[in-house]
Amino acid sequence: MSSSSPRSSGRQPRTPQAVRARKARRARTAAFLPAASAVALAVWSVWCFGGASAPPTTVAVSVGGAVVLAAGAAYFLLVSGNAGFFGALSLVGGLLLTAAAADQAAARDEVVECVVVKVVGEHKEAFVDGGLDTTLYHHTLRCPGGYPSTMAKDRRLAPDGGTIRVAYDSRRRVGPVVEGSTAPWLQGLLAVIALTASTAGARHVSLRWTRPEPGPNPRRTRRGR
Repeated sequence: MSSSSPRSSGRQPRTPQAVRARKARRARTAAFLPAASAVALAVWSVWCFGGASAPPTTVAVSVGGAVVLAAGAAYFLLVSGNAGFFGALSLVGGLLLTAAAADQAAARDEVVECVVVKVVGEHKEAFVDGGLDTTLYHHTLRCPGGYPSTMAKDRRLAPDGGTIRVAYDSRRRVGPVVEGSTAPWLQGLLAVIALTASTAGARHVSLRWTRPEPGPNPRRTRRGR
């Protein structure tokens, strides 16, 4: 009677060292996500705002939003835990700021002088207790050619009947602004800070899993034995 040998599953059990090495590799991969996704989103935004053959606004926003969500989800899955959650939030915020900086830097090739017909303030309460309430001022404009007809800002640009100079994109791919008010440097700086924080978080997690586990503490021998 022949003895049967136990079947092997073909998969070796993962050792603690292998698990730590796998988590370290995943975190190292996540450390490259902020820079790579920011460059991809910046290139896409610049093309959509100023390219001669740019896609429609719906397509541009959909693709840009997909890049932001995919990057945040990938970061969270690769890092996981609290570090993954807060790092993903920082990454998403940095990418949104990157798109905002590209919007501010986009060319607005036409400038017109518009009459402010009426200004209506819209009061918005803070979402959380203790937060600051804000007021959004909706300006009704009368501009040569009929565009733009409205503009919403966080401050009153001029009294009723006053005039303002408005810069706008003749292809209407970016919103109109008051002439000389666009400055992408603040959004760009905040984007760099947020993206650096998410990169540093992934790098820290990678180094933590790379360090060897501390050995067990030796038992103390009793005196007199």
